[in-house]
Amino acid sequence: MKAFFVRLISGIVLLAIIIAAGILGGDVLYALTLAISLIGYEEFLKVFQLQRKAPGVWGMVFLAFYYVGLRQWDLDEFALFFLIAYLLILMAVYVFTFPKYKTEEIAEAFLGFVYVPVMLSFIWQTRMLPIEGESTSLIYFLIFICSWGCDTCAYAVGMLIGKHKLAPVLSPKKSIEGAVGGVAGAALIGFLYAGFFSLDQPECALLCAIGAVVSQVGDLAASAIKRNHGIKDYGRLIPGHGGILDRFDSVIVTAPIIYILAVIFLK
Repeated sequence: MKAFFVRLISGIVLLAIIIAAGILGGDVLYALTLAISLIGYEEFLKVFQLQRKAPGVWGMVFLAFYYVGLRQWDLDEFALFFLIAYLLILMAVYVFTFPKYKTEEIAEAFLGFVYVPVMLSFIWQTRMLPIEGESTSLIYFLIFICSWGCDTCAYAVGMLIGKHKLAPVLSPKKSIEGAVGGVAGAALIGFLYAGFFSLDQPECALLCAIGAVVSQVGDLAASAIKRNHGIKDYGRLIPGHGGILDRFDSVIVTAPIIYILAVIFLK
C-alpha cells in the first residue's frame, strides 16, 4: 500500500510539472526537456556501460550542441547535420582507437542519441510549432494524452477483460484487449479534450489513436532493452516509477509522432 501511494504522489507531482511547463512553454519547457534528455541519455548509456567511454562522452557533448542549436540558432531543420557529425565523430573514435571499442558500442551510442535526446526534443518542438489558429500548448498535451492516457486505459481494460497475451515473452501482463482499450481510451480522451478546448475533435481523436498505437511500441521497446540487459528499472529518479526512461518510454515515440501529425493535419 505504501508503494502505491509513493507511486501515486510522484506521478501527480510529475504530471503537475509537465502541465505547468506546457502552459509556460519557452525557456521553462526547453530547460525541462533538456534535463529529461540529459538524464535519459545517461540512463541509456549506463545500460550499455558507455557513460564514461568516448562514444558516450561525445554523445553528451553533441547533445548539448544539438539543444543549443534548437534554441539559439533555430537549427531544427539541420538536425540531420548533427546526426551525421556525431556519427563521423564516432567513426573517427572507432578507427583511431581501434581495437579499443567494438562495433556494437559505436552503434549503441548512436542509437541512444537518436532514441533519447533527439526524439525527446520534440516535446519542446511541438509546443513551439507555428500552427496558425491553434494553441500549441493544447497540441503539446496530446503527446501525454496518447502516451500516459493510453497506458492508464490499457491497464484498466487489461485488468478487467484481458485474456489474450499481446507479447507473452516480453511482457506477460499486457493483453490484446488492453492494447485495444488503450487506443480507444486515448482516442476518446483526445476527443473530449478537443471538445472542451474547442479544437477539431475528429482530428485530435485520430492523432491520439495513432499516437497510442505507437506509444505501446515504445513501451515494449524500452522493456525489451531492459530484458536484454537484465535490469528492472533504468534508474531511481522518480519514486515508484524508476528512471526517466521508465516513465517516458512511450513519450519518446509519441512526441515526434504528434509533431509530424500536427504539421500534416493542423498546420
